[in-house]
Amino acid sequence: MTIRFYRQNDPYGYMSNFSSHPVELDGRSWPTTEHYFQAQKFAGTPHEETIRRASSPAEAARRGRDRKLPLREDWESVKDGIMRKAVLAKFTQHLDLKRLLLETGDDELVEDTTRDHYWGCGTRKNGKNMLGKILMEVRSALREASRPDEG
Repeated sequence: MTIRFYRQNDPYGYMSNFSSHPVELDGRSWPTTEHYFQAQKFAGTPHEETIRRASSPAEAARRGRDRKLPLREDWESVKDGIMRKAVLAKFTQHLDLKRLLLETGDDELVEDTTRDHYWGCGTRKNGKNMLGKILMEVRSALREASRPDEG
């Protein structure tokens, strides 16, 4: 089965980076994983803190996508790892979400957005779905970590 998610208020909306689940990362509290992810485009600059303090995940995304700001040079090579770190933090720091994610079993997880061909499925439903793939990786890691040691 395929589970599609996008809006934070939908049944699987907890998988969205816009869901209202703060995370502790890099010694600071972030209102959402979207705040953290967008801010990391400008790590070590004043823009990072401005995005951390954005009033909503939509505002954090808008600021993070502003190409007038100087995007870090290594962004393309580090963005997947940063997303993985944020998603893992969210699902280890919120045990209710961990349980919900594990309850999806082996279902395929797809960010159902026409706006993003990289993180989601894109307009033609053939996008990379990297957020869905990272969620499935995190789910597998959480499942493995919760198994009792054999031996």
